[in-house]
Amino acid sequence: MKFTLQINSSPTAGQNGYYAYRFVCELIAAGHQVIRIFFYKEGIYHGYRYSTPPDDELNFSRLWSALSKEHAIDLVICVSAAQRRGLLHPDEAQRQGKLDNDLTEGFRISGLGQMIEASLLADRLIVFP
Repeated sequence: MKFTLQINSSPTAGQNGYYAYRFVCELIAAGHQVIRIFFYKEGIYHGYRYSTPPDDELNFSRLWSALSKEHAIDLVICVSAAQRRGLLHPDEAQRQGKLDNDLTEGFRISGLGQMIEASLLADRLIVFP
């Protein structure tokens, strides 16, 4: 089956980020395809390049990036949610006069249209609040 996921919560707020990551790992292990993961609301912080959790905690930015690279999963951060929270992609960072962008490798910023497209291509849309 083909899956699309939407992740709405921050990697530091509860366990939903961890459950989403483990769910994707299990889908892949079972032979399913994950088309796209859309990070919305506070979920955009999963793609924040400069997150530095304590050594005894998971670094979701790195975990998602590695998973995306290994299994060609499209990681999309909602542009509106990112702008509200100051998370910049390279073009916007340059426009704002910033020296760097805030995205972890493998993530990109786009609009809700990407979420709708992915939900139409997938057999299942799973939302992690």
